Amino acid sequence: MSANEHVKIAFDLDPADGHGYETETVWAEPVGGDRFRLQNSPFFAFGVSAEDVVSAIPARKGIYKFQQVVQMGGHSTYRIFLQDSTIADDCFLTRWHEIQALGATYENGNGRFVSVDIPPETDIRKIYCLLEQGEKDGVWAFEEANYEEITRRVQ
Repeated sequence: MSANEHVKIAFDLDPADGHGYETETVWAEPVGGDRFRLQNSPFFAFGVSAEDVVSAIPARKGIYKFQQVVQMGGHSTYRIFLQDSTIADDCFLTRWHEIQALGATYENGNGRFVSVDIPPETDIRKIYCLLEQGEKDGVWAFEEANYEEITRRVQ
């Protein structure tokens, strides 16, 4: 396997958590041996974020089974569950632009569910306040999937 070849890391999930999935896969790049750097944010797995280096063992062609985080990448992951709109609606977009301006990005799960990536150089406190306000206003519910304080800069 070459260093620029991407693989999928499979995370075991508890289907009783309400999503109904037993596994989730996240893209990763090999960094040597049994270690891989995650390239995107998970939708369901807790305790990992983009840029984390994880160890994994081969499961089947191109898919490796997650073992543990070996080095945190400093990113945090939150999830937004839109209540009565989709990501195409102005209600979401107006609020999202404020969060995006602070440095966060998201991946679209299904138009109503997004995984939010917050890099370490962003002001997570401001983003958290905006997430709370959106929840208070009934636009979305949100949850913290992984907060990596270790490399977080204070703004």
